[in-house]
Amino acid sequence: MEFIPVVDFDGYKLGIGDVTDQNLQKLCKELRKAFTEVGFVYLKNTGIDQREVDRVMDISKKFFLLSEDEKKPFSRGSFVNNLNHGWVSLERESLNPRNPGDLKEAFNTASLSPDIKWPSDGVNGFRDIQVGFFRRCKELSLRVIRVLALSLGLDSDVFLKAHRLIGSDKNGTTLRSLYYPPVKAESVKEGQLRCGEHSDYGSITLVFQSHEAGLQVLNCKGEFFSAPSIPGTVLINIADLMQRWTGDVFVSAVHRVLLPSVGDSNTRQSMAFFVQPDDDAIVSCCDGSNKYPPVKALDYLLARFSESYGK
Repeated sequence: MEFIPVVDFDGYKLGIGDVTDQNLQKLCKELRKAFTEVGFVYLKNTGIDQREVDRVMDISKKFFLLSEDEKKPFSRGSFVNNLNHGWVSLERESLNPRNPGDLKEAFNTASLSPDIKWPSDGVNGFRDIQVGFFRRCKELSLRVIRVLALSLGLDSDVFLKAHRLIGSDKNGTTLRSLYYPPVKAESVKEGQLRCGEHSDYGSITLVFQSHEAGLQVLNCKGEFFSAPSIPGTVLINIADLMQRWTGDVFVSAVHRVLLPSVGDSNTRQSMAFFVQPDDDAIVSCCDGSNKYPPVKALDYLLARFSESYGK
C-alpha cells in the first residue's frame, strides 16, 4: 500500500532562528527521498498550528455560504492589478480540461495590494485573516525551498532568489481557500469530480485539509491512493516548474479530489498555498541538462490558467 512519508520539521520550524547542520542534513535527506519517490510529504511541527488553520477555514466558510449576489462583486478576473485574485464560482474551473467543471468554489488571495476591495459584510476580519495566513505560509515555503536546494547539493539561495517578490503583484503565489459543497448525485455530469486530475503549476504547494476524505495522489504505477488529513501536519507537494527546474529529479504528482459516496452530504474544505517563482524568473534545468527549454514563470502560469478556465 502506498503512503506519503511524515517528516518532522521541528528543527527548522517557524520561530527558530537557525537550523543546526545535523538537523539540516537530516531534513535534506528525508525531503529529497519523499520528493523524488512520491512527490508529496507531510510535515509535522512546522510552527503553523491547527488553530491558525481553523481560523482561516472558519472565515472562508462564512464567505462561501453568502448568497451568489454577495460573492459576485469579488469574482476572479474583476481586479485590475491581479486577474487571479478573487472568488471562483462552482463549475467555473476544470482542472482536468477534458472533464466538466469542478464541483468546488474557491477564493484566491493572490494580491495583498492595500487598495483592493475585500469582502466584509458578514465576514468580519476576512482580509486580515487571509493575508496573515498567506504571510505565515510564505515564511514556511521559503524554508522548504531552501532545504530543497541544499538537498540537491546546490547553493541555498538558488531557488530563493527566484521567489523574492512573493506577496507582490510581480509574483503569482496564491493562498486558495477551497469549498466543496454537498453533492447532489442526480445532477453530477459524466466524468465530473470535486477537483479534476491535475498537477500543480509552480514550485511547491502547501495543503491544509479538513477531515473529510477525497484527496488522492497518482503513484508511479499509475494507481491513485488516498492522502488523508493528518491533524497538525502540512501536506506539501512538488509542482511542475520545480520538476522542470530539477530536470525531473523531483516529481510533480498528479492528484484529484473524488466525489463523496452516494448519500454522503458532507462538505469539504481545504486550503492550498501555491508557491510561484517571480513573474520574470526564468526557469531552466539547474543540472544543466536542458531537458526542458527555459521558460518565463509568468508565461507558463498564464498558459496553464487558459487551459483550466478555457471553457
